[in-house]
Amino acid sequence: MVSAVAFLTIVGRGSTPDARTMRWFPAVGLVLGAVIGCVWWLADAAFAPFLAAALAVAADLALTGMLHVDGLADSADGLLPHVDRDRRLAIMAQPDIGAYGVTAVGIALLLRVGALASMPVDVGLIAGLWCASRSAMALVATTRPYARAGGGLASAFLGDRSTPAIAAAGVVVGGVVAAVGAGRAGVAATVALVAAIAAVVALADRRLGGFTGDVLGAVGLVGETVGLVVAAAKW
Repeated sequence: MVSAVAFLTIVGRGSTPDARTMRWFPAVGLVLGAVIGCVWWLADAAFAPFLAAALAVAADLALTGMLHVDGLADSADGLLPHVDRDRRLAIMAQPDIGAYGVTAVGIALLLRVGALASMPVDVGLIAGLWCASRSAMALVATTRPYARAGGGLASAFLGDRSTPAIAAAGVVVGGVVAAVGAGRAGVAATVALVAAIAAVVALADRRLGGFTGDVLGAVGLVGETVGLVVAAAKW
């Protein structure tokens, strides 16, 4: 669990990930989401809804070290342009960010702040969605082919046969927690999260032949964002 916390957050940096790390992604996601939800709740008690939402999103970026934002930016730069597969992988390996990445991250952050600002504070919803997103990341990593033949960041996590079942259970648990917190909006948000993640994975499969570490980051951030937008609908 220590290595999962160290990888997914800024807490405990220095722990080396291994094949058992991803089995802890659901638990870390649940706790992280609960912390972000509490930040949102505290901020909402002191500030206007928009500022409270912005502070919650900022807290999430700070606690995760913007790992998933970086993954979304690199994935957008690599998956969206009309180039061949090798060029896509090369683009995603570069440290700089292009127009596709900047645009994707900007839209995602705007949607996250806007969604939170337009709905009542719900710690359970955030905890559930964050649990489901990290669980889905682990499920994708352990059930889909890895796109880089030479190995990469995500390859250190592969090899544990129990992780897919644990990750799948984590998605369900996340959905239950979100439903307890937000009712039918939580259920709809979880379904939307899973659908959005499936779309990202399908795009990566088609254009890369599998996933990369950046794709996993995009999976988590896109899934959460779509889930928040659906939860913010006028139910």
